[in-house]
Amino acid sequence: MSAAAVRVATGADVAPLAALRRTWTEEDGHDRGDADFEQRFARWFTREQAHRVTWLAETDERPIGMLNLLLFERMPRPGRPAGGWAYLANMFVLHRFRNGGVGRLLLDAAVGYATDAGLERIVLHPSERAVPFYERAGFGGADMLLVRHLAEVAS
Repeated sequence: MSAAAVRVATGADVAPLAALRRTWTEEDGHDRGDADFEQRFARWFTREQAHRVTWLAETDERPIGMLNLLLFERMPRPGRPAGGWAYLANMFVLHRFRNGGVGRLLLDAAVGYATDAGLERIVLHPSERAVPFYERAGFGGADMLLVRHLAEVAS
């Protein structure tokens, strides 16, 4: 098996990305046999391409992981350059490839992209299990953000 490689995903990668998402859902025990999932995923991917960058990790041309950044561009302001930030989402590596550096390759690609794009920060909401991974990569707690959980407010 060759080393993992990471590249930006394109519309031609919808099927392998959807397959990774389905596998992730199955691993979490939430598969409900959604027959039209792949079509819904393809429509979502097409809509999101304008403001989201997705990376695909592969080994021997087989998809083994993914990650994406949702990009937010700030409203322009007189006398200041436009800024922006990203929300890191949907980081997933197939179970048998975890703890082998694939997640770090994906994360490094996303951080490199954000840095080159001049973004101010990357924000994410990691699972409890993933917190040490992100902390090792330089992420830390965010005390400057506020959240309003709408489901809680509505009830």
